[in-house]
Amino acid sequence: MNFDYVIVGSGFGGSVCALRLAEKGYSVAVLEQGKWIGPEEVKKADSSVRHFLWAPQLGMHGFFGQPIFRHVGVVHGVGVGGGSLVYAAVLLEPKPEFFEDEAWSGLGVNWQTELEPHYATAKAMLGVVENPVYDKMDHLLEQTARAMGAGGTFGPTPNGIYFGKPGETVDDPFFGGKGPRRTGCKLCGDCLTGCGEGAKNTLDRNYLHLAQKAGAKILPSYKVRSIAPLPGGGYKLQARRPAMTGKRHPEIISRNVVLSGGVLGTLELLFRCRDKLGTLPGVSDQLGRVVRTNSEAIVAVLSPDKDEDLTRGNSISSHFYPDAHTHITQNRFPEGYRFMRWYMGALVDGEKPLGRALKGLGAFIARPGQTTASWRARNWRKRITVLTVMQHLDNQVAFVYCRSVVKPFAKGLHSRRVPGKAAPTYLPQANRAARTMAEISGGTAQNIMLESIGNMSVTAHILGGCHMGRDASGGVIDTGHQVFGHPGLYVVDGSAISANVGVNPSLTITALAERAMDLVPPKAELGGQQ
Repeated sequence: MNFDYVIVGSGFGGSVCALRLAEKGYSVAVLEQGKWIGPEEVKKADSSVRHFLWAPQLGMHGFFGQPIFRHVGVVHGVGVGGGSLVYAAVLLEPKPEFFEDEAWSGLGVNWQTELEPHYATAKAMLGVVENPVYDKMDHLLEQTARAMGAGGTFGPTPNGIYFGKPGETVDDPFFGGKGPRRTGCKLCGDCLTGCGEGAKNTLDRNYLHLAQKAGAKILPSYKVRSIAPLPGGGYKLQARRPAMTGKRHPEIISRNVVLSGGVLGTLELLFRCRDKLGTLPGVSDQLGRVVRTNSEAIVAVLSPDKDEDLTRGNSISSHFYPDAHTHITQNRFPEGYRFMRWYMGALVDGEKPLGRALKGLGAFIARPGQTTASWRARNWRKRITVLTVMQHLDNQVAFVYCRSVVKPFAKGLHSRRVPGKAAPTYLPQANRAARTMAEISGGTAQNIMLESIGNMSVTAHILGGCHMGRDASGGVIDTGHQVFGHPGLYVVDGSAISANVGVNPSLTITALAERAMDLVPPKAELGGQQ
């Protein structure tokens, strides 16, 4: 258990690092707190919450995590392949404003120029193609775009999916036979709860598959609890199985460590090591101060036709831009998302949180039919169209590491509002889109009640927390992704993204990771030094 590089997490950042470092001759281990997720696990998750949700303290070892904080609810994947297990396979490049954002444009790197070749590599590795299927829900979204004066921006999404011939399994079509066999997409709309057919391009079917062939070791059920520098250089890691009575694994020694556990995983580990264990005292006090929700809001429209079926297609197949800084996609929900019906409530407007919450509560009395429409709907999953609305405007939330009233004896992550830049819980563009679609379809427009009543952002695209800077006074990592104050310790995941992407960020995380690994020389060039 002695390596040149240990990577904590196997998502879009960690998987890239695993492959590229192994290709450069380094000994590599990937530590993942979740399990390997295969077709059987995916199929079980569709009908069993216990097999779907990740809550090891409750005996649930699925692959869908949904932690809720005071100001934000986060959706993320847990398992070998990280977020790719539950992402909708949407792989978009952001607009130029992302690269020019003052949050990182003054660090001496022309991000758009430098990342351009790495986006190309990421697209090839993730198998990006333009969605070829146009069905009922896409038609409805196109009508909505036109009604909002944005029909010219409507189009199919770029997806990481092997469409092929539905249900037909073929030899690897992406890597000259070096990858696993693949099965053509059946257009079942289940991307968000995994892909039991093997059509979605999850990381275990590209980067991680090739990394293992190159010699990287992937170790599931490893929850890292401590990282400590060694006197002669390098780090000692301690991990256990992810449960309340989790068994400890043997200590791991590595010359270098890459943190790729996603925003929540990376922040929690760095805070724990700095503030509780004292093993990483040099980590910047900027840690957790700049976290972004991708300025996201979620709305929905329930079809009035009880026999409607909008599910044909992949989860997200089309999109449009209603204005210069807002992006909207439709979502088909899989059977495993049926619990989301209980999140839906009346569509209510209001910039002031208290006023909007009162309107939302009042709707239960004034419009009980609309408020509880999803709760009572037959064939809800087939009738619901969910819209994800994102913006590249600079809104933020902060995370701190402290005790709480609920858990007075244990420190953990807690969210804090950022005065003047609070992450939005209400986007007028989102409500307008839902109303417009409802008018076109005769359906019922709805808000997520966590947003409308709870004044809480809900996101599957949390970013930042370990932003880049010139030194520790302005950031947590440098432009090479190395943590200030701790040589050989890197952050390469969504927490390293230093500006608001404004679209689904998976492709950008992958491109940034490709760039970071491009900066690492092959082991043979180091003369035995790592």
